[in-house]
Amino acid sequence: MRPELSQYKHLSAGKVREIYEIDDSTILIVASDRISAYDFVLETEIPDKGRVLTAMSQFFFDAIDFPNHLAGPIDDPRIPEEVLGRAMVCEKLSMLPFECVVRGYLTGSGLTEYQHDGTVCGIKLPDGLVESSRLPEPIFTPATKADIGDHDVNVSFDAVEAKLGRARADQLREASISIYTRAADIARERGVILADTKFEFGLDEDGQLVLGDEVLTPDSSRYWPAAGYEPGQVQPSFDKQFVRNWLTGPKSGWNKDGGALPPALPGSVVEATRERYIEAYELISGKSFSAWIGHCV
Repeated sequence: MRPELSQYKHLSAGKVREIYEIDDSTILIVASDRISAYDFVLETEIPDKGRVLTAMSQFFFDAIDFPNHLAGPIDDPRIPEEVLGRAMVCEKLSMLPFECVVRGYLTGSGLTEYQHDGTVCGIKLPDGLVESSRLPEPIFTPATKADIGDHDVNVSFDAVEAKLGRARADQLREASISIYTRAADIARERGVILADTKFEFGLDEDGQLVLGDEVLTPDSSRYWPAAGYEPGQVQPSFDKQFVRNWLTGPKSGWNKDGGALPPALPGSVVEATRERYIEAYELISGKSFSAWIGHCV
């Protein structure tokens, strides 16, 4: 008999995830179908999104040779029936206070910063780069972790070093770039570009660095189809950029800087977004999403 979710102590809620305590050493991380954009959690959910995020994380935790926080299989008997397929049993960690962002291409806030002074998080980049330019090599561009409704703030490597010490900062940078590089190779083999991603790390009880939270999902990463890639323009994507584009387009009637809450998403945007998430998982993992659901039900 599986436990009820209500039997676990609720520890915290993020934009997408809920965390529950199983016991002194393990937690249950539940991915919801919520979607966020421009630091707002939208009122409209995306069906199956939580399952896709969990499936993608599971795939990459298995594929990447680095210690991670998984503490049980995806059908672990400690997972309540109501959240099967979108929950993971994980080891408790002391989480480090930075988003470990790695960029292989220039876009988003990195492009904005580059256009201002030619750097990203204090890293000097070559002149003449444009939207979606591939960088000479992946760069580590950390950010502070923001509360719901606040922006993550890009910081320099020196800020990480000042907070955590040089040895730990170096370890975070090396681990982040190594994991990104391996994941980018996997995606490229499937015809997908991993433009950038963010990781979260924690320390286990022995002080070992462990990869935590979600990993390499369409929520935490920018994935672009390799076919048709061309620098100088915004790329089509498999992530929630489709939602962002609709919200800032003429049909939504919403001004993201006006202070009002975002409007509900129309059904066509919901379904198109769901399809993009599922397509990202199936393309990159080479696995069927229907099979994932069947395995977890």
